[in-house]
Amino acid sequence: MPDQASDAKVQLLVVDDDVRMRTFLAGELRAEGYGVEEAGDGQSALMHLRSQPTDLAMLDWSLPDFSGVEICRRLRAGEIYTPVLMLTAHDEIRDRVEALDSGADDYLLKPFSIEELLARVRAHLRRASYGRLISTADVLSVADLSVNTATREVERGGEAVQLSVREYDLLLCLLRQAGRVVEREQILREVWGENHFGDENLLGVYIRYLRKKLEPEGRPTLIQTVRGVGFMLREGELRPEA
Repeated sequence: MPDQASDAKVQLLVVDDDVRMRTFLAGELRAEGYGVEEAGDGQSALMHLRSQPTDLAMLDWSLPDFSGVEICRRLRAGEIYTPVLMLTAHDEIRDRVEALDSGADDYLLKPFSIEELLARVRAHLRRASYGRLISTADVLSVADLSVNTATREVERGGEAVQLSVREYDLLLCLLRQAGRVVEREQILREVWGENHFGDENLLGVYIRYLRKKLEPEGRPTLIQTVRGVGFMLREGELRPEA
């Protein structure tokens, strides 16, 4: 039984219109000690996530009313940042990018093994648990970027920046070693976890997400690429205006 499911039981949500799949996943997760709620359509999932504290949602892409992508968009538009693991048979890179652009934090291709799903769940919950243990006085900064690791608030130039859970984890990994090169393998290990089996190209996708949010036109760049090695967080040249 995982550490997260001890005194205060971790609450998960499984969303899938396939009753057999939903029941199977919920049963396996409950056997690991997690608290699990179920939803068979997008409307029920949205209502639950808007009203109930949830540590992680496992969301099927194809639902009878709203797609998983649409659900993510609505959640993020409403400033609900519950971590979302998308379960999908869509394996084209454009589909993965669409899922991530909608606000999903991770994806798992069908068919998948229950062992891989459980590993992904543990990795997400470890990152969330680690964030809660950081001192309330721990504010990290570089140039005009600051991150309050207790409240997970991110600001650049005094303006709030909204990040997804995975974007925040990636930024924190770079920020804790600001001014130093962080190798790609180290980033993947720290942000995606030891048991991550995904496409390494996703790191590049998330770097682009962070740059878009943190480096508006006319402002100095922050995330520098060290070709063939990894990335480094430090103030760079002005990003040219269009």
